[in-house]
Amino acid sequence: MTRQPDSVSASFTSAQSPSTAVAGDADDTNPQHVSRRRFLRRTGTAVLAGGALHSLGALGIAGALTHSREARAAGAPLTLRIGYQKSSTLTVLAKTRGTLAQALAPLGVTLTWHEFTSGLPLLEALNVGSIDFSADVADTVPVFAQAAGARIAYVARETPSPDAEAILVPQNSPIKTLSELKGKRIAVTKGAGVHYLLIAALQSVGLRINDVQPAYLTPADGRAAFASGNVDAWVTWDPFVASVERQDKVRTLTTARGLAGYQRYYLATPAFARDHDVVLREVYRVLRETGQWVRTNPREAAAQLAPVWGLDAATVEAANKRRSYDVQPVVRDAIAEQQRIADVFTQAGLLPKRVDAADATIWQAPA
Repeated sequence: MTRQPDSVSASFTSAQSPSTAVAGDADDTNPQHVSRRRFLRRTGTAVLAGGALHSLGALGIAGALTHSREARAAGAPLTLRIGYQKSSTLTVLAKTRGTLAQALAPLGVTLTWHEFTSGLPLLEALNVGSIDFSADVADTVPVFAQAAGARIAYVARETPSPDAEAILVPQNSPIKTLSELKGKRIAVTKGAGVHYLLIAALQSVGLRINDVQPAYLTPADGRAAFASGNVDAWVTWDPFVASVERQDKVRTLTTARGLAGYQRYYLATPAFARDHDVVLREVYRVLRETGQWVRTNPREAAAQLAPVWGLDAATVEAANKRRSYDVQPVVRDAIAEQQRIADVFTQAGLLPKRVDAADATIWQAPA
């Protein structure tokens, strides 16, 4: 398979495409380079440096004055800085439809939006104080962030969507089973949910991560390597799965079903969770209602997301069918699953230190 990714797919996966502000919102891009490199080195993900980070936000640490106790005491308006990825479906819809801005306006809250290429740089920005709230990231990402010393607060989760992740091979590949991945070069995004899927899939057939050749690539680079035949398999998630299924001749070796739960988490800084309960309640309500709307209006949701993602509506709808979009509170059982994920990465030698998943704040969402 030699065809390069088409323009539609490239539009979705582009690491440098500018985000678009809705009325009353702002986007800015002023990365904190030193903090970024330090964080990525600690998580063992320096492969992401120099292009994976789209925006840390111009407010950064210096802009934290807006959120300080002194500023609030002086009656300063609150700016909620939201980090997201293009695949952050519910957050993207809340942004483009203006529903979140509308919900928070009576509270005197304005929004700024900051787009990232993947979950690790997104949580790095949360850790260094450049954003206050993170749209959904895969369950593995907070684990890697904690390993790097990040302080995080779980705000909400999307219930499992195991069919939204897959290990793909070209349709004409001689690889027919998971055990035949031994020794093969596999594209995967480091620290993403698919990273855990790859490890779990290999373990299910008695293999370890060291038995294959991981190529740690961003989704855009993974797609390019897969299309050009530079890797034997690609582990990715929707809507990338749906896009490549509709545009290339591929086979699915396995989804995450039976191997990994693939829950997605919304997070905030512990300080923001502590000081802005009312704001987070509105954010939680809007996300939950948006998820319900997507499930009951799949075609309309796909039509609204298609121009934002640069994909056709049919591809978006196919991808959305495999996501739960069921926003729920974070419970202790979910943290236990986070601990299991952390232990697997630790045993594989992929974390610099053992992570205590319970060493994180859990914001109490309304029942």
